[in-house]
Amino acid sequence: MSDAAIVCSGLSFAWPDDTPVFHDLSFTVTAGRTGLVAPNGSGKSTLLKLIAGELKPAAGSVSVGGTLGYLPQSLPLTGDLTVAEVLGVAAVIRALDAVESGDVSEEHFTTIGDDWDIEERTRAQLDRLGLAGLALDRCLGTLSGGQVVSLGLAARLLKRPDVLLLDEPTNNLDLEARHQLYDALSDFTGCLLLVSHDRALLDRMERIAELDAGEVRFYGGDFTAYEEAVRAEQEVAERNVRNAEQELKREKRELQQARERAERRASNAARNLKSAGLPRIFAGNMKRGAQESAGRAGQTHAARVGEAKARLDEAGRALRDEQRITLDLPETKVPAGRTLFLGEGMQVRFGEEDVFAAGGIDLTVRGPERIALTGPNGAGKTTLLRLITGELTPDGGEIRRGDGRIAYLSQRLDLLDPDRTVAENFAVFAPERPEAERMNLLARFLFRGARAHLPVRVLSGGERLRATLACVLCAEPAPHLLLLDEPTNNLDLVGAGQLESALDSYQGAFLVVSHDERFLAEIGVNRRLRVADGTLTEA
Repeated sequence: MSDAAIVCSGLSFAWPDDTPVFHDLSFTVTAGRTGLVAPNGSGKSTLLKLIAGELKPAAGSVSVGGTLGYLPQSLPLTGDLTVAEVLGVAAVIRALDAVESGDVSEEHFTTIGDDWDIEERTRAQLDRLGLAGLALDRCLGTLSGGQVVSLGLAARLLKRPDVLLLDEPTNNLDLEARHQLYDALSDFTGCLLLVSHDRALLDRMERIAELDAGEVRFYGGDFTAYEEAVRAEQEVAERNVRNAEQELKREKRELQQARERAERRASNAARNLKSAGLPRIFAGNMKRGAQESAGRAGQTHAARVGEAKARLDEAGRALRDEQRITLDLPETKVPAGRTLFLGEGMQVRFGEEDVFAAGGIDLTVRGPERIALTGPNGAGKTTLLRLITGELTPDGGEIRRGDGRIAYLSQRLDLLDPDRTVAENFAVFAPERPEAERMNLLARFLFRGARAHLPVRVLSGGERLRATLACVLCAEPAPHLLLLDEPTNNLDLVGAGQLESALDSYQGAFLVVSHDERFLAEIGVNRRLRVADGTLTEA
């Protein structure tokens, strides 16, 4: 697969309302594993769709060396399809069955082609991605979201593509399924280009492609190496800015001193000429000469000031706008050991199905614990969060909640009124705070100026999360127990960093559902629980 590559030349694309996305974008991705990173809204998914041929560029070209496999974020699949149909092997398997039954029609051999081992390869690929035992005639509608994603990847890998495009492939995958995906991609020998906010996956890449300001830059190594390279670049850029600022100050000071010297010389010359009694015409010529000399000196210094400003502007352009959230939230502090939630023998039944074992589960949350809740998809993690908030009433057992407020951020981020602005929503959660204080707090969550007055419905996923965090963390009264359900799903890496900053400032207890191990490490988790097979255990 050494010829497997992606070549984009002079690529331009805009949405139907003429909003530009790319202009004259050119880059090449060769064989190997490449992670594509950029802030949300930069056009990562759009770029993959252009490469896959699902969108047409306004100008430029895309060429792909070899066969292409593409796994989008949202799979256009219906629940009536079978596993075999999704994998694209249903017709071949039917032909194989017919041949084995004695039907040697030519059309069956044409359908089979070189795929006589398709069932074995299919089973091996499904096993590899954690789908062992999945019946090929099972309907898609009976699978979990994570199983559908793994099935979609299996379908692409079965076709043995030379070039593979993946858009957020670990979304909705539990930890075990993620590691199975990591292993499968480690063995891929073609040209892999993936978009992901999963840092553990990005640390398995061989290079990182950064899409920023309308161009793609490549960094050798994994995501950790990329972060180190960017950090080193920023240190150099910050040093260059400081030097350029000092140079500009020096040039301005010298310009002012030159002007003052010229003014003194002109004043002294005028007095000397007057006392010397020289003819008027001669005195005038000498005065004009002095003024012209002073003017030339002033122009020289002014030009040097202009050059220093240009160097400062150039140095400033190399600085990245790495915005992080810095907060002080003393109202969220909880005394150590205070019980915030106590559940004993909690039971939940949906229809005929027990979500939690017949004996129920027990859970105690005390301040200021930082708890990670993990477990396979469909095990009941979100159900447990809903029990804690009171949104769901248990079918058995006893629940007691402490005096502190409990706040819940669901995966849907539907806590705010979408038709109200960020500032209006914030006022609902903190009505007693003066408006100036509210605006100052919103600025700390990076909603400055006009951004604070945007309706919530127009915000990106990362902005909506920041707005929700602002309203929840600064609410009156402040929350002492915070529940978060997969908060990094669909967040870019900058947004994930902003969430980490906010949680670092939070002094209460929290319980977070997440499969992102790097994120859990960054927010200082000190207790782990696992939900599986209807039970809750310390992990």
